[in-house]
Amino acid sequence: MHLAISNHGLRNSGGIERYALTLVRGLHARGIKPVFAAKAFDTSLPEYGWVDPLPVRMTGVPGKLRDIWFDWRLRSLKRQGGWAPLIACNQTGAADIAICGSNHPAYLEAMGQRPGRIDRWKIALERDHLTNAKLIVAHSRGLAQQVQQHYGVAPEKIEVLYPPIDGDRFSPVPDARRMQLRESLGLPDDRAVFLLASTGHRRKGLDLLLDFFQNTHLPVLLAVAGRPIDAQGPNLRYLGYRTDIEDVFRAVDFSVMASRYEPFGLVGIESVLCGTPVLVADNVGCAEVLRAPAGLPFTLEQPTGLGQAIARAVEMWSAGTHRLEAPRMQLSYDPSVAVHLDALLRWASAW
Repeated sequence: MHLAISNHGLRNSGGIERYALTLVRGLHARGIKPVFAAKAFDTSLPEYGWVDPLPVRMTGVPGKLRDIWFDWRLRSLKRQGGWAPLIACNQTGAADIAICGSNHPAYLEAMGQRPGRIDRWKIALERDHLTNAKLIVAHSRGLAQQVQQHYGVAPEKIEVLYPPIDGDRFSPVPDARRMQLRESLGLPDDRAVFLLASTGHRRKGLDLLLDFFQNTHLPVLLAVAGRPIDAQGPNLRYLGYRTDIEDVFRAVDFSVMASRYEPFGLVGIESVLCGTPVLVADNVGCAEVLRAPAGLPFTLEQPTGLGQAIARAVEMWSAGTHRLEAPRMQLSYDPSVAVHLDALLRWASAW
């Protein structure tokens, strides 16, 4: 087996990048050094030394065509390198195992957008990714349904495998350490603090959250980590882009996921594993695996749903009952990297 992984980057960034890094760490623990093809590498990461890096140069390629160029180069490099199999985290027709972490037609539908030229290119590339692969690994049941609905893929070609989480990194800390982290972030003790981790604010529902937090008399604060926000208010705090997001999860009282489209949502599971419950819209993929009280569900389409969920959370905070004990027991699947890799490598060994 000449294992290869492809992704847009080997770096700390969005959910699919964290997923790829987690795969690399898990393979390294087993003594497996895969080829890793990407447009960009963060050479300061230890994971960079745990792969055979294969940069795909983008010099001179217009931004809108880079995904198509990347796909074309991967097809060629796979033939030359004899990769078997290629686990593709990005959309490419070269995939043997196609990781399905999103669905572009479903995203457009959820965002109320009509497909333009670039969207049609993305959809065509995604179609090749899903239809050419020998196996599709969908990160939620909702995604598996979207693959069948929008691309007509046979259900027997799809395996639902929820993404793994680094349990060493995302774990609870003692109360004294948690209070230190809260103080270091400048978070108040007299208000329930809700975290939105976001690099795409409209998709993540920041506007919906701002509408509530800027007009409520509840003792609450919305902390935002990620891309800068163009808003200010007494109930709002911007924490910047964080590479220590696990400590932010530990410091706050709740995470909140009000996304219009969220095919899984790693941050929900990461938050829970740090002992912090999450308010989660029922269209978010990770809601499939969260048990109460770790997941406090609400419906985006219900006008008062978000406010009612926040009010319930404040009641828990006031009573001091909101922190999660035995966080892994709050999940309906085993999020360990080992279990996830066992399944992936079992399928990979078929080729």
